[in-house]
Amino acid sequence: MPGRKFPLVNQHFYHIYNRGVELRPTYKTKIDYERFLELMKYYRFHNTNLCFSKFKELSNSKRHEFYKELEIDNRKNAEIICYCLMPNHFHILIQQVQTNGITNYLRKIQNAYTKYFNKKYKRTGPLFQGTFKSVLIESEEQLFHVFRYILLNPYSSAIVDNLKNLINYPWSSIGEYLLDKTGMCFKETIHQKFKIKRSLKEFIFNQADYQRRLENIKHLVLEDRIFQGCVPAQP
Repeated sequence: MPGRKFPLVNQHFYHIYNRGVELRPTYKTKIDYERFLELMKYYRFHNTNLCFSKFKELSNSKRHEFYKELEIDNRKNAEIICYCLMPNHFHILIQQVQTNGITNYLRKIQNAYTKYFNKKYKRTGPLFQGTFKSVLIESEEQLFHVFRYILLNPYSSAIVDNLKNLINYPWSSIGEYLLDKTGMCFKETIHQKFKIKRSLKEFIFNQADYQRRLENIKHLVLEDRIFQGCVPAQP
């Protein structure tokens, strides 16, 4: 993965996204989605000295112990605020914790998942469109707008047909926020503003139909300027 022109800064929030080469699907089955989420969870930590393939060979009890040690050590590359996986792209709202943490995190995820995907589907070459794109979050208003945009993505793109199904979309973090599912997100950032779950649900849903109608939000298409008022995506 080539170096970034604009280094990502510790404690800052970013909207990270990438898509499949030639807009091809990056997840074909439930197992593929689950594999990517497992990699997202695993490589959050800065000191994962064991490669993921070796980690998968451990027994369930050994994996639990390994994760427990990582949580106690609490050295993370980044904190995930929310995420959403779509058929040929992903979105992550993330805060950098370690220097180069986000870059190292995404490099490990994309490399590991590409190796898995290529082996499974007997293909070669890159799976994602090179270096991930990043948009710096410059205000609290933008942070919450991006948070809502990411979680609404399956509905905006008509992957799910109604908001009830959106809550149960398995490949995003919406269930962590609205259904109290166990996951990988650092939720305190959002909960500082929305202490009542009902208020958070209303905030997410009250722009759902408007977002779905927006001409520049189209399934399988990502522009460098997605959000009004955002800085250009950094190459």
